Amino acid sequence: MILEVTTGCGFATSCSARLPPRKRCHSNCYKVVWKLNQVSNFKAPVSTLEIHHRVRGCECFDVYKELVPYQEAWSWQKSVVRKRLALIGRDDDCCDNLIILQHPPVYTLGTGSSEEYLNFDRKNAPYDVYQTERGGEVTFHGPGQLVMYPILNLRYHKMDLHWYLRALEEVVIRVLSSTFSIKASRLDGLTGVWVGNQKLAAIGIRVSRWITYHGLALNVTTDLTPFQHIVPCGIRNRQVGSIEGLLRESGPSSGWRTENTSHHLIDVTHDSLLKEFSEVFQLTLNHKFFSCSNFLKEEPLNPL
Repeated sequence: MILEVTTGCGFATSCSARLPPRKRCHSNCYKVVWKLNQVSNFKAPVSTLEIHHRVRGCECFDVYKELVPYQEAWSWQKSVVRKRLALIGRDDDCCDNLIILQHPPVYTLGTGSSEEYLNFDRKNAPYDVYQTERGGEVTFHGPGQLVMYPILNLRYHKMDLHWYLRALEEVVIRVLSSTFSIKASRLDGLTGVWVGNQKLAAIGIRVSRWITYHGLALNVTTDLTPFQHIVPCGIRNRQVGSIEGLLRESGPSSGWRTENTSHHLIDVTHDSLLKEFSEVFQLTLNHKFFSCSNFLKEEPLNPL
């Protein structure tokens, strides 16, 4: 499990959903009923099963075909979070954010990660290594892996971090089922999405005053070799898998044509991820087309 919460974020004893004032965003909202999941045992917030829930907007910074250096994406997230925290202070936080991209090869560790899960000398690492503010142990990011960084205000969803983790898992479970007919599941006591003994998606979050960042990484066409240099997420005796690998193992029975390219597989998975993310979190995505470098020029990169 990869989870970290900022000190002093004021969690209540009961993490029930509550909706703050929406003085400036009523015109952008309309009413729907939350759909119950038919793929797994994920449950929507109790309050939204019986009453209408307003759909919230979400700016989607979609650069999934680019390899964005980890440090730039990390700074990008923190820049967005700073802006969102300022909006909360003015009661003007009307829209969530989502960043979707790929990274060049890189290892990332959580705040309290142990170097015993590195099968190399950190001073002579095969790729760059970053110690982040999320919780949990080491993982790998690289080309062919789609990474989603949702920056959500859980006050508008459900103020429950376990629910949020299960919702992120739900997005991936639905993608695998609806698009590839792959039956994925959760494992008790572990965070992530699994197919048999193979972990396809890792999830790691941090939350600051109920604003989320970091997120999930789904192996699509990823070269899994770099995972051999670490103990992924500190979990021994289990494997890491990819969608492409599972489809190859299934052969013709998967329904996925072998002549389809890896690029096409990334495209299809990307489209499905956005669709399922929108449905699970009941968000209307508004695509923004510009690079993270342009976004970061808007303000100094001070620590969050």
